Amino acid sequence: MPATRPSLRVRTALEQDMSELVLLDGEVFPDLPYPHFVLRQFLDALPDHLFVVHDGDRLCGYVLATPPSEGQSWILTLGVAPGTRRRGLARQLMKEAMAKLRAEGARTVRLGVKPENDPAIALYESLGFVRSPGEPRRHYYGPGEDRLLMTLAL
Repeated sequence: MPATRPSLRVRTALEQDMSELVLLDGEVFPDLPYPHFVLRQFLDALPDHLFVVHDGDRLCGYVLATPPSEGQSWILTLGVAPGTRRRGLARQLMKEAMAKLRAEGARTVRLGVKPENDPAIALYESLGFVRSPGEPRRHYYGPGEDRLLMTLAL
């Protein structure tokens, strides 16, 4: 009998996810991971806007959005573990986040992405995000950390 793959489930992050979230962020962003205390503050301050996807054994990905302010929200970070990429997890996380933001009254969603991250840019464009004019923004996150800003009208 073939082994069945556990179902992947997107849900809001929980207190008990904290240690796995820190490890996952370091795996996804080894050159620029969030410090533990920052992820802790995100979990405390934005609990309804930090979504994770779990495969039954471990966290595979996460997305963090901001609540709408004057109709605008931001996707602050999106990450999927390297071993679980190309399975639609990032798209699933983004759709969950955007549905939440739309329900809360967001009219636009913005994000920043490394200009050389072609797979992420392709995902965002397939979801309807458009590149902001005059991009990329040099040193957006500090020296050498350029970002392409993208916007989605909901």
